[in-house]
Amino acid sequence: MPPLDNLRPGGEAGDGAGAGSAATVGGTSEDVVRQVERSSGMLASRAAARMSEVLPWFSAMSASHRAGIQLVVQAGISSFVEWCRRPEHARQLSEDVFRVAPRELVRAVTFRRLVDLVRVAVEAIEAEVPNLAGPQDELRLLADVLRYSRDIAFAGAVVYARAAEERGAWDARLEALVVDHVVRGEVDRALPSRAAAVGWRNPPAVTVIVGGAEGNAPEAVVDEVHRLARMAQLEVLAGVHHNRLVMVVGGRFATGSDDIGRPDGVATAGDAATAGGPSGVGAQGGAAPDRLLAGEVHTALDAARVLLPACGPGPVVVGPVVADLTGAPRAARMALAATDVVAAWPAAPRPVQARALLPELALAGDADARRALIEEVYLPLRDAGTPLLETAGAYLDFGSSLEATARALYLHTNTVRYRLRKAAEVCGLDPADHRERFILHVALVLGRLDGVLSTGKA
Repeated sequence: MPPLDNLRPGGEAGDGAGAGSAATVGGTSEDVVRQVERSSGMLASRAAARMSEVLPWFSAMSASHRAGIQLVVQAGISSFVEWCRRPEHARQLSEDVFRVAPRELVRAVTFRRLVDLVRVAVEAIEAEVPNLAGPQDELRLLADVLRYSRDIAFAGAVVYARAAEERGAWDARLEALVVDHVVRGEVDRALPSRAAAVGWRNPPAVTVIVGGAEGNAPEAVVDEVHRLARMAQLEVLAGVHHNRLVMVVGGRFATGSDDIGRPDGVATAGDAATAGGPSGVGAQGGAAPDRLLAGEVHTALDAARVLLPACGPGPVVVGPVVADLTGAPRAARMALAATDVVAAWPAAPRPVQARALLPELALAGDADARRALIEEVYLPLRDAGTPLLETAGAYLDFGSSLEATARALYLHTNTVRYRLRKAAEVCGLDPADHRERFILHVALVLGRLDGVLSTGKA
């Protein structure tokens, strides 16, 4: 920083340093610099007293934090003395001020409060300038104080920016660790506390959503997930595993829409015909995206639709809804398993519930999916009476033909229709819909096999 005299028109570096005057160092004379050095303790005390008067939150801080701030002010005044003597090292000297501060002081004092502290300290020192320098040096010292306060403000900004970057990197690593524990199925007492450390607020319902993550950097993908979640007022923990984006999502989800047959928001051919819309299993329903972004996320599928723009190409699978984070590994296991088999259903909607893929999971050898189909479809039909189970089985075996089923069972076609309606009420699957008919067929086959394998005879 050139001396202030050099900036004056027609002035020279030696102006004002005539016979008997002290030499100038930087912009302020050495005598004034020594006077500031001798008065550093008094200046720090005046600045701290001024902070207590002007800043209401300063007095409310703990004694250790107030002492730390006063230590920084004292170091700042000492650094100002060196700054005047060595202006070529201004940046290094101003950054050294914050190295004496305790590390926790950065967390206790926000950046906005730091700006207030610098402003009040500078005002307190400015008030003492007439007592530190004579009339010929007063303006020069005041200009140096103002320039030094600018350097201190920039140095403080660098400290807080570095702390924010370190905290962001630590949060990202901790978030990735939590998601990794969920994917691995490792649940321990530390999992909720680790999640809380990155801002997880223990929502009343949790699900796991798995999508693609190809084409973008993992950090950019996770940032986009968090941005979308904030807009929809959702809790989220996200991580990229290989080419998959795994999102642990929390909110106020309804838990009663996990039907096997018809995924929430997917219209059957009959529904579409009634509504006058397009037919087909792959048609998507649900609320409009702008309503979802306004915080009206009612189901796990709604949450998936909100986060859909962050996912890469390919299917997006939604796991079952669980009560809290400790149940997330079970939801993740089912969502990941369903992602592996979703290719077997080319017409699957996007997003799709994992439970809608139970027949594919069962055919792939998933024991839980096999047991779910038997317990939720086959056993209710069996317990409802032989006519319903026999009629549903014959209807599927004879290619969904009412006439062929009626002839095989020696029944009237209206009787077959009645029994099929009763069977649909019992198991929740409509044989008239081709997707639900497929699920029903797989469930009946698994139930028959289970009866043969458990008894040894048909």
